[in-house]
Amino acid sequence: MKGDIILVNDEHRNAAAAIVDKLIGEIEASGRRFTMTVAGESGSGKSETGQALKEDIEGRGVKGVVLQQDDYYVLPPRFNDAARRANFKWVGTTEVRLDLLDEHLKAAQYGASAITKPLVIYAENRIDEEVISLDGVHVVIAEGVYTSLCENADRRVFIARNRLETLEHRMKRGREEFDPFIEKVLTAEHEIISKHRARADIVITREYDVEFVNV
Repeated sequence: MKGDIILVNDEHRNAAAAIVDKLIGEIEASGRRFTMTVAGESGSGKSETGQALKEDIEGRGVKGVVLQQDDYYVLPPRFNDAARRANFKWVGTTEVRLDLLDEHLKAAQYGASAITKPLVIYAENRIDEEVISLDGVHVVIAEGVYTSLCENADRRVFIARNRLETLEHRMKRGREEFDPFIEKVLTAEHEIISKHRARADIVITREYDVEFVNV
């Protein structure tokens, strides 16, 4: 998402290093592009962890790309907010083109040289397109609240922080002022996302320690 604020710090870098230490052999041995997802609640550190993973991987000589689920929303930000307020049932996976994101992960796995993806211009409340070159890329990381549901992921990371624990971080990112309606949305998202932990191969705890579940 153009205009997004990503504040990578030591906890994200340390978690990323632990994950890449564990996966680097698997990544290098893969006969095709390796795909990962990073999921969790709003403000949990998904974007930062995705970026930290990319940076750590590239520090080891393996090129990576990050895809943000925020670019795959059906509606631009202000229109999406209006749709939620008009009909609360809009909140959830129906807001997001997860099928398209999953198609892009699959295309990456199967050797596509580039993908044409949506690009949200947050400040202008519109959605454009951009072409992402995959030449030389060996790892594609998709980050976002619902990305655990993507089927074309080799490994899934889940950040186990809830909406109350992420409040300070959400305020720092500064996308919106505190709004009781947004907190209601995040409560609904929590009910959905908390069930996705069972799909994770790797869990990052509330203290940002890394636990390997199925690796």
